[in-house]
Amino acid sequence: MNAIGRSLPRIDALGKVTGVAPYPGDIDVPGQLWMKILFAGRPHARIKAIDTSLAEQHPGVVAIFTAKDIPCNEYGLILFDQPVLCGLGSDKPGADVVRFVGDQVALVVAETEKAASAGRDLIRIEWEDLPIVSDPRQAMQPGVVQILPDVEQNILKHYRVRKGDVDAMWASCAAIVEGVYQTPMQEHAYLQPEAGVAYIDEIGRVTVQVAGQWTHEDQEQIAHALMLPADQVRVIYPAIGGAFGGREDMSIQIVLALAAWKLQRPVKIIWSREESMIGHHKRHAYYIKAKWGADAAGKLVAAECELISDAGPYAYTSPKVLGNATLMSTGPYQIPHVKVDAYTVLTNNVPGGAFRGFGGPQGAFVAELQLEKLAHALGIDPVTMRLQNLMTDDAISSVGTKFPKGVTIDRVVTRCAEEAGWTAAHGLQLTQQPDQPHLRRGRALACAFKNIGFSFGFPERCVATIELRGTTEIEAVILYHAGADVGQGAHTAFVQMAADAVGQPVEKVRLVASDTASSGDSGSASASRLTFMAGNAIRGAANVALKKWKDEERPAIGTYRYVPPVTSALDPETGYCDPNFAYGYVAEVVEVEVDIETGHVRLVDVICANDVGKAINPQQIEGQIEGCVIQAAGYALLENFIMQDGRVLTPHLSNYLIPTVLDIPPRVKSVILEYGDAVGPWGVKGMSEMPYMPLAPAIAAAIHDATGVWIDEFPYTPDRVWKKLRDHARQQTMQPTSTDGNGQ
Repeated sequence: MNAIGRSLPRIDALGKVTGVAPYPGDIDVPGQLWMKILFAGRPHARIKAIDTSLAEQHPGVVAIFTAKDIPCNEYGLILFDQPVLCGLGSDKPGADVVRFVGDQVALVVAETEKAASAGRDLIRIEWEDLPIVSDPRQAMQPGVVQILPDVEQNILKHYRVRKGDVDAMWASCAAIVEGVYQTPMQEHAYLQPEAGVAYIDEIGRVTVQVAGQWTHEDQEQIAHALMLPADQVRVIYPAIGGAFGGREDMSIQIVLALAAWKLQRPVKIIWSREESMIGHHKRHAYYIKAKWGADAAGKLVAAECELISDAGPYAYTSPKVLGNATLMSTGPYQIPHVKVDAYTVLTNNVPGGAFRGFGGPQGAFVAELQLEKLAHALGIDPVTMRLQNLMTDDAISSVGTKFPKGVTIDRVVTRCAEEAGWTAAHGLQLTQQPDQPHLRRGRALACAFKNIGFSFGFPERCVATIELRGTTEIEAVILYHAGADVGQGAHTAFVQMAADAVGQPVEKVRLVASDTASSGDSGSASASRLTFMAGNAIRGAANVALKKWKDEERPAIGTYRYVPPVTSALDPETGYCDPNFAYGYVAEVVEVEVDIETGHVRLVDVICANDVGKAINPQQIEGQIEGCVIQAAGYALLENFIMQDGRVLTPHLSNYLIPTVLDIPPRVKSVILEYGDAVGPWGVKGMSEMPYMPLAPAIAAAIHDATGVWIDEFPYTPDRVWKKLRDHARQQTMQPTSTDGNGQ
């Protein structure tokens, strides 16, 4: 029925552009109360006493909940290491300590939002301030205060990779490059801050309507904290105003459910932008040291890296993010000898967690700049040097195993470079030269891979159900799927895949989505996995339903649980593993313009080539590429999230700047490549994170191409670039002048 490969309009487009689609903050329930949360506001302190008496007396206040009211006061995606509410009387040891400014301390529920705010402001707390640890490099040193009692030296996770003998190979290298790199925190800045409503549904379930990325994980976390059976908790996702990984971890889900369960009345909350900025996790800041070597022909010989990431005070997804950064820190390259030590370390900063790319952009920044610098040191064209070192089907990765069959990174890099006019003889040429002397243009390429699906032994799965209705012919197709559409167009892709799988027009397909009451566990809308995993589950469910239809079962209902090839965890001594079952591959050429008088960097042109396996909806993929490039440009050029001594100094969009329409480059050229994956449905791989991976290092290399200066820390704000350019100029003037024998 030609459902696959067509740029069909999104099924949610009309509702969103007309304002009819309900987002969580739009939903009101008769008789609802309002909630406000008292945040810690302190990076590290012990609660000695909480006095809620004045708040309880405020007109309109219905209830106040503290730590003593939580049946099981703990939650966490990987470890149950964070209190739902910090305070006294909790069943969780250490819950009387707040460990970052966004720890939640008390809930005030009132008849109106205004009354809830006033009541919250009347709560009095007696604090005992504790030492603040704000630098992960210092936090892991002996003798530093321990943030969680069972995490020695604050090292939450340490990964080791040992392949070959790095130390023995340095002497054989014709060029060795060493670098120290720093990547920043980043705020997700999704359109709608955290909001939702909770109530008791018609059959007595605690029901939460909220924006998230994994309905069944939210359900499990709520049920655990309230000590309820999972089937007594229902999670529904309405329209979601963006996520980018920022909605993977809990924010308001548990506390909303608690209040509605305790009061047996609907409860609503909407966070302010400032509450959102301090209350949910950020992209991890990384500090990375690297040493790479190559022979005279440009073949990589050895690579050594040390990575330290800032986890904040709780685990969130930090160990998993660290695994991806560990893998990416040596890039998509064949390197015979590798040594990596990677650490994620607890601090009193806002927690680090999932963010588009999930550790890959931090690792790629280092890997791509190290290769770029080696190419310059050897006098080899950087694209040529990449092509002779890229992974292939038969190459052994840094963790001792081969990539899944169908490695296409060489074709992706070649196509991207050729789209930019690259030739081996002349390299990358600028599109044009600036006509003003203070403006300098530069161009560069970077590349990367991106895992599709959860990694390192996580038990992947995805469930879909298809119901075929009709008498003699199929009149309607109902698809039940819990997968979240966080703006990426997943639900449209689901409908297209279901239509193709059952051989019916898309107009006959209706999607019932993102409700734990009607769908099995789909897994998360993350890891570029949802189209791949959902497609396989949908195709399996369609086969079951069609068989029942053939057997004249009406309605014919098929449910299928897809499980992909297994992966394995990093060996604790060597790092040996099969980390992922599929990859997508990406390359980008960027052109920048640098104002050497002000330090301003303008992104002029981006060519982004992606191997997506199969394009279910090409127009939506173009949208993913363009949106991802702009968000990554914000990461590289604008978004300067500043923390000082555990406090957020940029809690507003007035001082934390994200890209606007004036920051979008004149051109983002999307190059969609379709080299089908053997395991992916219809050959699908994944898409939504790939353009993020190489953009920052491509911009860094382009700045060097324009100015001759390497800047190994970003964002490339004008003040940082201007200072680096001036420092470089001073160093150049201080260099001794070479002379001949006559002193000339």
